Amino acid sequence: MTQAKSHPLAFAALLIGSSSLAFGPWLVRLSGVGPVAAGFWRLALALPFLFVIAQMVGQPVHWPRRGLIVLTLLAGFFFAADLAAWHTGIHLTKLGNATLFGNVSSFGFAAWGLWLARRWPSPIQASALLLAAIGAGLLMGSSAELSARNVRGDLLALFAGLLYVGYLIAVERARGTLSPLPLLFLASAFGAVMLLPFSLVLGERVIPDDWSGVFLLALGSQVIGQGLLVYAIGSVPPLVVGLALLTQPAISAFIGWVVYHETLSPLDWIGAAAIALALVLVRLPERGLRDVPAQST
Repeated sequence: MTQAKSHPLAFAALLIGSSSLAFGPWLVRLSGVGPVAAGFWRLALALPFLFVIAQMVGQPVHWPRRGLIVLTLLAGFFFAADLAAWHTGIHLTKLGNATLFGNVSSFGFAAWGLWLARRWPSPIQASALLLAAIGAGLLMGSSAELSARNVRGDLLALFAGLLYVGYLIAVERARGTLSPLPLLFLASAFGAVMLLPFSLVLGERVIPDDWSGVFLLALGSQVIGQGLLVYAIGSVPPLVVGLALLTQPAISAFIGWVVYHETLSPLDWIGAAAIALALVLVRLPERGLRDVPAQST
């Protein structure tokens, strides 16, 4: 068993990556193609950028050993299924709702980290989780009256969040021995291969009139967002990763407010502040707080 190596830039990378991912729902709406097709282009258009960046930073893409191939395939499968469900849900609910329900994975991945540590949360960790849960609940509260209209989209986003937990766990396991960029490249390639046939079977529009939307989605959500997230997962404990991902609903709700004039109530702002405070709490120095072991594969 090896312990995850810390890096001074990992937490900053995590926050920047999470913030970049928060723009995903908006970019999906701007993509000009079907929701599953948007997932395909997000992955496929990111591949050449990921390949070149991997070469430049000394992490050349290579075929890993058999055990890692299985983990990478699982990561690609869970991520493709997550994108298909989440992108469809984005068109059926509010931006804030889609991001909030999709980020049920935050609590799932945090629970995974505590299970790895084989212990109950410390008082500070428990307080952070409670604050994050309250903040998420407050963010969700303003749209409760519209739940009948949004219920299909909300359920799809919730299902996507559960699938995303599987993706994060597969990535966390693979990151024990595989560098972030080769891992992300292979998982993206596997996911793209899965999504294109599904999109065609559904009869979706696949070729956009304007390519700017899908290019921005690929660069912002996959290259920058997922790239920084996968990098951080190798250095930051799952509990901290999970809570950091909860910054996305607040940012996405703000985008929905600015772009689509979706309502933001005072409770939304309080919820966002509670999540930010939870993130501060979980980063406080505490014996054993960051010592969440990462088993090598």
